[in-house]
Amino acid sequence: MDRDTWSSGDNDARRAGSTDDWVPDGRAKPGLLSRVLVTWIELTIVGITGGLLGVTVGGPLGFIISLVTTLLTVAIIFYNVNELVKNWLRATQQNP
Repeated sequence: MDRDTWSSGDNDARRAGSTDDWVPDGRAKPGLLSRVLVTWIELTIVGITGGLLGVTVGGPLGFIISLVTTLLTVAIIFYNVNELVKNWLRATQQNP
C-alpha cells in the first residue's frame, strides 16, 4: 500500500518531523538499538559466566560447558532477532 493513501492523521505525524519513528497507524517503530543493547548484555553475561565455569571446572566437563555456552549464545541471538521481527510485523500490520 502506498504511503499517500494512509489516513490524514498519519500524514500529520509525518509532517511533524517524526518520519524516522513513523509506521502506519501512528505507532512507533520497534527499537533496533534497544534490542541490540539487550542482546549484547545477554551475550556478555552468558559468555563470561560460561567461560569462567568452563575454565574453573576444566577437562571434559569444561568442554561440555563451553559447548552449552555456545548453544546459549546462538539461542540468544535467534530469540532477539525473532522478537525484533515480530515487533516489526506487529507495528506494520494493517488493521482492516
